[in-house]
Amino acid sequence: MSYPSIERARLNRATAHLDAPFAVVDLQAFDANARDLVRRARGKPIRVASKSVRCRALLARALRQDGFAGVLSFTLAESLWLARCGFEDVLLAYPSADRAGYAELTGDRDLAAAVTVMVDDPAQLDAVDAARTGAEEVRVCLDFDTSLRLPGGVLRIGARRSPLHSPAQLIELARTVVARPGFRLVGLMAYEGHIAGVGDAVPGRPVHSRVVRLVQSAARRELAGRRAAAVRAVRQIADLEFVNGGGTGSVQFTAAEPAVTELAAGSGLYLPQLFDHYSSFRGHPAALFALPVVRRPGPGVVTVRGGGYPASGVAGQDRLPVPYLPAGLRYDAYAGAGVVQTPLLGAAADGLRIGDPVWFRHAKAGELCERFDAVQLLDGERVVDVVPTYRGEGKTFL
Repeated sequence: MSYPSIERARLNRATAHLDAPFAVVDLQAFDANARDLVRRARGKPIRVASKSVRCRALLARALRQDGFAGVLSFTLAESLWLARCGFEDVLLAYPSADRAGYAELTGDRDLAAAVTVMVDDPAQLDAVDAARTGAEEVRVCLDFDTSLRLPGGVLRIGARRSPLHSPAQLIELARTVVARPGFRLVGLMAYEGHIAGVGDAVPGRPVHSRVVRLVQSAARRELAGRRAAAVRAVRQIADLEFVNGGGTGSVQFTAAEPAVTELAAGSGLYLPQLFDHYSSFRGHPAALFALPVVRRPGPGVVTVRGGGYPASGVAGQDRLPVPYLPAGLRYDAYAGAGVVQTPLLGAAADGLRIGDPVWFRHAKAGELCERFDAVQLLDGERVVDVVPTYRGEGKTFL
């Protein structure tokens, strides 16, 4: 029996008592992925990216493992909620305009001690001050742009993220923060998404993959020098507690930079399908969802309930969930993944009966948890726990 058949049989036995749709996280795969991230981090702590997990129980599970420390959150409201729930070190990864959140943060000593906010513009400091309800000092991290820009600005590779691209721009804002009452500069973040989030070994695309590897190699060299210069300059102005960098796809490369003190990763815990195509590491699919067969329209076709769960980013085929087990199923080119039902084609369809589960992998990680209010936790062939997602706790932050 092939590995896909064995894996499908295991998943089906473990969840035979459940009615699909449902989501699962395989704890053995989750823990193995966590250990691999720690191995690649070379002794530097990993901050868990909550947007890629979106489940408090699994955030806590990752943080209990040696090598993980702190949370990288995605909204101010989420940051405050996690801090109130006992997470002691929460770094907000994106600037915010949440007036109510800033009012709460500046008026609560415990929250102000646990949460660090992200800025890349003096106007964001103004937003904090305009919402102040107390005198609590706000911890601040600067967001440094990592994109690769060729001379003359003709080409830019990487996200349009922070306006702070040069060390000089970063230093100017650092001086503004340090001079401003009510704020304390504690960190610097530089997330290289064009390296960490782009696969360099895409099946069937050898030329594309080679170009990606060449560009990423050049981008790593350029960023390492610019990031080191920026960190040296800012440390002359403020006593930084941390310098954060990396991502699931670049952990081992960023860990090698002396200027970086901690890494960030989250997708690598679940290993969604967009992270299958990297030459530098292999993981284990840990997060899956099952949809039930509800129709058999004809030979080689089944229809499952639901399925229209596209991932964020540039719309395309690679943003759709992937039919995983049984192996060999594919979307109908004229229907795709539907909101209410999804037809699937392939010889494997003829072996499926009404009510049988079809297993899928999401294109990205935490976005799956916006579709399900609970996650079944599997250990081998048993469901050992059921835990709420953010949605299941009534928290939809974006």
